Amino acid sequence: MIIGAGPYGLSLGAYLAARGVDFRIFGDPMAVWSSHMPRGMYLKSEGFASDLFDPKHEQTLRAFCERNGHSYADVGVPIPLDIFYSYGLEFQRQLLPDLDTRLVARVSVEDGGFTLRLDDGEVIRARRVVSAVGITHYAHIPAELVGLPPELLSHTSQQRPVEQYSGRRVAVVGAGSSAVDMAGLLHQAGADTQILTRRPKVWFHHPPDGRRGVNLAAKRLLKPRSGLGLGWRSRMASDLPLVFHSMPERFRLRVTKGHLGPAAGWVSRQLVEGKVDIRLNMSLRYAKANGKVAHLVFENAAGETEEVVADHVIAGTGYKVDLNRLVFLDTELRSHIANVHNTPILSPHFESSVRGLYFIGPSAANSFGPLLRFAWGAKFTSRHLANHLTRRHRILRET
Repeated sequence: MIIGAGPYGLSLGAYLAARGVDFRIFGDPMAVWSSHMPRGMYLKSEGFASDLFDPKHEQTLRAFCERNGHSYADVGVPIPLDIFYSYGLEFQRQLLPDLDTRLVARVSVEDGGFTLRLDDGEVIRARRVVSAVGITHYAHIPAELVGLPPELLSHTSQQRPVEQYSGRRVAVVGAGSSAVDMAGLLHQAGADTQILTRRPKVWFHHPPDGRRGVNLAAKRLLKPRSGLGLGWRSRMASDLPLVFHSMPERFRLRVTKGHLGPAAGWVSRQLVEGKVDIRLNMSLRYAKANGKVAHLVFENAAGETEEVVADHVIAGTGYKVDLNRLVFLDTELRSHIANVHNTPILSPHFESSVRGLYFIGPSAANSFGPLLRFAWGAKFTSRHLANHLTRRHRILRET
């Protein structure tokens, strides 16, 4: 059973279907992009790095855009969120028409296998379970903000029409991709928007340089391109996830946390620079509600206390993998998963310490590197895990 129908779940399902493996896949297809990202945003990844994957590599984003008359280039043409979402749905309809949109409410271990209870009460059994749930379970809100009531606080993953904030004061805490995208869209919608971050600057990706001319060979040598961006570190993270898996745990944790940290796309820069008030070196100390407004207390670079009053606060504070947030996994089952910093420790085949239970996508990043935090990682994952599961499937049939 595959739980989750985003790029990782759909790509794995496409590979398993082509190989005749008996499986089922559950989930709302591309739900992160339909319900947990602000409408109007663009993908940070380039066109060539925004594919979902099938064994014949036929259902590509390029092919989808050509069929439907959308602008596309491997590099340099930003991909709108709604185009990517529509592409994912077509990929699912073409390759996984039997996808079950019901949600898995509970997974438990029983009699050497797994029992899954669906949201409508049906109970099914499985020999193996793959968790491909993506980031939505891991939305992180800092402790300094959790005391605010829901009407004053939301996370960037909680999609709401930005038009509802027109004429209101909105404080966006954070300065990564989702925070900057949200702030830019809020400004366009007429909100009085501020970005507040403890960082000394907001990092943006550079626009693609076109890679033409007499220095092309030198550019490719010094800064090779990969699905994660330019540079040798990103190229190695993209091409060598199994080598990364063999590295010492301390090294893996440090690199996964530090490489490709929060940064906004180059398109987003145009939406905020000179338009949105950006406050740097602002460390949040606490927040409280006062009637219908939120009061945020910060310490600035000079060590002085500043108070910001907002009609609404949006936490653009990213995501943090934590097994305890996967509440569909039975408590006893979670307690038996070997982990480091509440992230699963996985075999070279994505299998956890609970035999038959696999994790892919961001949940697997501490085992396989920063590649698994991005949709591009579905290329390696779907092929590699499908090979492993196909071998397991054949052994079971033969016995």
